[in-house]
Order: sequence, then C-alpha cells, then structure tokens
Amino acid sequence: MFELVADEEVRLRPLSYREVPELYRLTDLYRDHLSTWLPWVRRHTLTDTYAFVDHSIAQQRRNEGFQAGIFYRHAIVGVIGYHKIDWDNRKTSLGYWLIPTVQGRGVMSRACSAMLDYAFFHLGLNRMEIRAAKDNIRSRRVAERLGFTQEGIIRQAEWLHDRFVDHVVYGLLAREWEQRSDRRAFFA
Repeated sequence: MFELVADEEVRLRPLSYREVPELYRLTDLYRDHLSTWLPWVRRHTLTDTYAFVDHSIAQQRRNEGFQAGIFYRHAIVGVIGYHKIDWDNRKTSLGYWLIPTVQGRGVMSRACSAMLDYAFFHLGLNRMEIRAAKDNIRSRRVAERLGFTQEGIIRQAEWLHDRFVDHVVYGLLAREWEQRSDRRAFFA
C-alpha cells in the first residue's frame, strides 16, 4: 500500500477494511452535517461502509482509480477519491468529504493537491474535474483555490433529499497544474 503525503499534517492512504469502523463512526456522528450535500449519508449503514471499501478495493485492482482516507495529524477525517478513470481520454473527476471539526484549516485543499500531483505526474492524466452543487460554497471554493476553471452548470443534476440541485463543473488541465508554484505534495 502506498501513501500520498501532502505535508507534515495531511496524508492520504487508499481505503482498507481497517478504516471501516472509524469511517462509519464519522458518517454516523456527522450525519446531519454531511447529508447537507451527500444524499447517501442519511441512509448510510455499517454494511454500506464495507460495500464502499469493497468497491474501492475493486476499483483500484481494475486500475480505474482509488478512494483514500484523509488523515489529519494521524486521524482519519474524511475521504477523497477519483471517480472512474477514463484512460482513453486521460481524465477523471475528484470527489471528497471532510468532517466539520477540521474544516477551514486547508486540509481538503492539501488533500486535493496531493491527488492532483498523483493524477497528473504519476498517472499521466491530462484533465481533472470537480463537480459541486451550486450552493455548496465550501466545496466550490476548494476547486477555485486550486486553480480550476468554472466550465459550466449542469441544471438539476442531482436529487438532493427533496429537490433537484444544479451542479457547477470545474476543470483543470495538467499543464495548468504544472505551472502552479504552490504545489507541495510528494509521494512516500
């Protein structure tokens, strides 16, 4: 198993079964907060957490990407991962969530930075997308801080509890990321 190191505080490791109990505890503890933008959280069970890790392990074995635990000061605080990698077009999208007690500390920006470095410099991808609900300002700000370009809005892209929400689509190209001087991540 490998680890991506964003800095001395933030590290990413592909999910394994040993994280399941803590991941479920976090989703249960912060269910109300997380379900604001993640519709699956309201009905999420321990069995669902095992199934998600099963899916993640299979995804990695098929070389279609991976889901990683975000570790902040050695404690798991969220998840970040590539949706299915499109190898023909050398692109993927990034999804993530973070518990509220560590938000506002740059944890997600640092985690995304490590995933972008890995995607562009190790995997050789050319394009990354982030999609966020139009009113999910925190998630959108992550993309904007990292230099993603807002490319459009997909109307009524997701059913969120009792209504459809629009998604804002952000894109970033490898050459754009390579030109940034504030990249910090490295591989361990």
